[in-house]
Amino acid sequence: MEENAAMKENAILEQKSAIEKDAVMEKDATMERNAVIKENTVIEKDAVMERNTVIEKDAVTEKKAFVTREQIEEIVKQYPTPFHIYDEKGIRENARALKEAFAWNKGYKEFFAVKATPNPFLMEILREYGCGCDCSSYTELMLAGAMGMKGGDIMFSSNDTPAEEFLLAAETGATINLDDITHIEFLEKTLGYLPKTLSCRFNPGGYFSLGTDIMDNPGDAKYGFTREQMFEGFRILKAKGVENFGIHAFLASNTVTNEYYPTLARQLFELAVELKKETGADIRFINLSGGIGIPYRPEQAPNDIRMIGESVRRVYEEILVPAGMGEVAIYTELGRFMMGPYGHLVTRVIHSKHTHKEYLGVDACAVNLMRPAMYGAYHHITVLGKEDAPCSHMYDVTGSLCENNDKFAVDRMLPEVEIGDYIVIHDTGAHGFAMGYNYNGKLKSAELLLHEDGSVQLIRRAETPRDYFATFDGFEIYDRLFPAE
Repeated sequence: MEENAAMKENAILEQKSAIEKDAVMEKDATMERNAVIKENTVIEKDAVMERNTVIEKDAVTEKKAFVTREQIEEIVKQYPTPFHIYDEKGIRENARALKEAFAWNKGYKEFFAVKATPNPFLMEILREYGCGCDCSSYTELMLAGAMGMKGGDIMFSSNDTPAEEFLLAAETGATINLDDITHIEFLEKTLGYLPKTLSCRFNPGGYFSLGTDIMDNPGDAKYGFTREQMFEGFRILKAKGVENFGIHAFLASNTVTNEYYPTLARQLFELAVELKKETGADIRFINLSGGIGIPYRPEQAPNDIRMIGESVRRVYEEILVPAGMGEVAIYTELGRFMMGPYGHLVTRVIHSKHTHKEYLGVDACAVNLMRPAMYGAYHHITVLGKEDAPCSHMYDVTGSLCENNDKFAVDRMLPEVEIGDYIVIHDTGAHGFAMGYNYNGKLKSAELLLHEDGSVQLIRRAETPRDYFATFDGFEIYDRLFPAE
């Protein structure tokens, strides 16, 4: 018995020793891991600081706001900060440039990506230049329809598409762009027929590169047909009575290079020639979609849309014209390029915090502009009235959400900022207001349009608490929130 007890005791001691050993090893591993994390964090922080320091060196002279402090001081008398404001003059000049760049193509049409800036006042400006709408949801289709757009004015490109969206797209006469070969059967069952005109979205897979630079990774994207499915899909559609075909592709986002569109065009034009030859499909249009970006950073050069248009023309004449396809229309679906640079988020500094870092608290937050919090995206900042002052102070510019990533800038060199200063956050004209949400019960801001004559128009009012609680209408809690007067 004593022997068994001794053996048991030894086993317990051995087990305890093993546990302690494992604990020490785990502790050492944790310490090592934390050391690596800490080191990487320091390296990353230093890299960001260095990068931003370089960027900020010439930022004041390279990126200018289209509003002045004096203008904003007048505007806030009626419309308090924060708000998004758009530059009508810039929007019109850009729309004219795009139209001229592709004037060589008889059927050319731009379908503005509604998701970028779903505001009818801005969409109406683009409509004056012949632009239609690229819609991807039920409500976007509703908006386009309410503006009087129909038929050839609307391109409907969606994925994982509910039946009701296909039904509304067909009702408005929109050109439907199919994202998946299985959607052929789904669309036919939903509508009871197939439209005479249909488009298919192509995804070549792998990586999309320009020279040796990888631009994006279509192989990981959830969108589009494979190459083999494009041929099979065209055959199926043709056999089912579809008469007019289109090809669509989106391979890279926010490219700041004049080479993206011509390179994409070459891929799609060559595919179109093969599809026509092998399936006999009558290809009426090729949609280059979006992807032309804007220079968010001051050191980036903007795309030259006229050069891009001319380069696409050369590829068109090299590939499509000799194949007897010189009547194929070229479509684009630009959002960021059309609106991005012509929007500012204007906000006021309401707090200045001095702890481990220097913080500027503003009255905007990620509800008004999500991109920096979501992607770590860079948006340039101008302190109105201090455009010529040296960028001598380093700040984190923060909003008030209960999330540490609610920052418009990290370790950003700016002029010395005081409470009450107005800050312009650049390039919010696309995917700015549109991506807003109501986390923490924060309310979305107003949208304003700066006309060419200098006047300002309210084009969307700011949300109120009634808007936030509107979906409780009819419940007892709503009456408690807003008791009848």
